[in-house]
Amino acid sequence: MKTLEEIKQALASQKERLREEYQVEELRIFGSYVRKEADGGRDTDILVEFSKPISLFTFLELEDHLSNVLDVPVDLVPKHGLKPGIRNRVLAEAVTV
Repeated sequence: MKTLEEIKQALASQKERLREEYQVEELRIFGSYVRKEADGGRDTDILVEFSKPISLFTFLELEDHLSNVLDVPVDLVPKHGLKPGIRNRVLAEAVTV
């Protein structure tokens, strides 16, 4: 199982490509990895903000790309899609890459 720091480093190494190919403005890790509750069977929760709108196909392609980079399943969540009930908690715990 990867550590939070290993995940951050892997994502940081992709920043330029993510910006150019997927219009990624910002990535943040949240959830079990940040709370140190992750085990081998969990996915990695990643909050994403885009510089401009992308298609659903591109979003799914990005999620798949990040899963391959991290070698773990990724649950990609657009920042604008956070539900009001969890928005503040997610933003408070999220770690910027």
